Amino acid sequence: MPVPVPRQRAIPAVECGQAQAAPAVGGPSKEEATRTDDRNDHRDEAKNPTVGDDAATNGDRVLHGVSAAHTNLTLLLIEDDPAAAPIVPGLIDSAGKPIRVRTARNLTEAERLLTDDVHCILLDLALPAPGRTADDDELAVLRHVLKLAPRHAVLALTASGDAERGAQAVRVGAQDYLFRDELDGRLLSRAIRYAVERKRSDTAERRLAEGKLRAQENARLERGLLPTPLLEGSPLRFAARYRPGRSRALLGGDFYDTVRTPDGTVHAMIGDVCGHGPDEAALGVELRIAWRALTLAGLCGDELLNTLQQVLEHERDDDEIFATLCTVDIAPDGRRAGLCLAGHPAPLIARPDRPARLLPYDNNGPALGLLPGARWPRMQVELGAQWSLMLYTDGLIEGRVGEGRERLGQDGMVEMIRRQLASGLQGEDLLRAAVNEVRELNGGELTDDVAVVLLDRVP
Repeated sequence: MPVPVPRQRAIPAVECGQAQAAPAVGGPSKEEATRTDDRNDHRDEAKNPTVGDDAATNGDRVLHGVSAAHTNLTLLLIEDDPAAAPIVPGLIDSAGKPIRVRTARNLTEAERLLTDDVHCILLDLALPAPGRTADDDELAVLRHVLKLAPRHAVLALTASGDAERGAQAVRVGAQDYLFRDELDGRLLSRAIRYAVERKRSDTAERRLAEGKLRAQENARLERGLLPTPLLEGSPLRFAARYRPGRSRALLGGDFYDTVRTPDGTVHAMIGDVCGHGPDEAALGVELRIAWRALTLAGLCGDELLNTLQQVLEHERDDDEIFATLCTVDIAPDGRRAGLCLAGHPAPLIARPDRPARLLPYDNNGPALGLLPGARWPRMQVELGAQWSLMLYTDGLIEGRVGEGRERLGQDGMVEMIRRQLASGLQGEDLLRAAVNEVRELNGGELTDDVAVVLLDRVP
């Protein structure tokens, strides 16, 4: 939309020699247009106290004695011969209201008069464009106006019988074309109404298409940023569940990944960047990709977490941003694992011969980004021959239980998983049921991101 130019004194209509102008039709609703005109009239009166007394001093014509505040539409006529202007008396809009007609004899005047209350432009195609020569594009003036007023409806005015030029004007971007010598009040009224409504429809369709395209691009981007586990050759079964807390988002500040290194060790990770916005989501993706690269390069435990903290410190926008992390490296035989916790909840392990429980978290180190030079001890954990290991973010345990302030917590989550395992749920079904029950207990959607990863070893 062009930036409105401060309205200076235009050449009055009486000085232009223009015949009496008449109202046009169509455009915004009655209430919307009245509010628009009121705002512009008040603004003009503040700049020039004489505007309210004499509309002709700013290039406007008020028809049939109706004040500008009650006019429904504003038409800008760009015509270099005002005496030959084709405006016909008796033009009214769909509500029976007259409109305000503003005249400009050249594009410089038109630019000055093209404020945000203009709804339609009637352009004489014979008007010379700036710098145009005889060999130039004969629609240069129209292209100039369309560039100047991309959000306004435009009617092209051409000589009778020059239908080809009029049709070309429509192809270039005008809403319709009219023959100068065949105009009457009814035809012009209908043309203005059609042009304004068509421009509105085209604008709405374009915005809708742009919104859909933008949403599709964002969705493809976010789906591409979600991890693809690299577990080829591993007997472990993998399942994951992910729900961002942001409305209509596919990616949040939670992140996870799983890879198998050439020695047969399976490495799994889950983390949570504090916050829920797109910046936190982007930082989570950076940390996940860095973790995968460092893991495939052979780093693990304290060395890996120390490097990730350096990445976080370099990439975060605020020194108060931190991330919690849980990493597990499962030995090739699947019976034992190394566990590192950086301010993150301990994983849950379930075995056929005993109830589900949390892994030890006595040596939990600080979250990444909190303490320079921090250390993260690696704990050795015995898994056994058959087990299910569940890694999760705090979004799964911080939901409320009922309408009070009570949270589900880790103990509540453990009891829930025990009950669901006892009912025979496993894999994707177990994770889906767990997240759905947490949402139901919360009484609706969770405000925090939720990520859950499940690894199963079945002999």
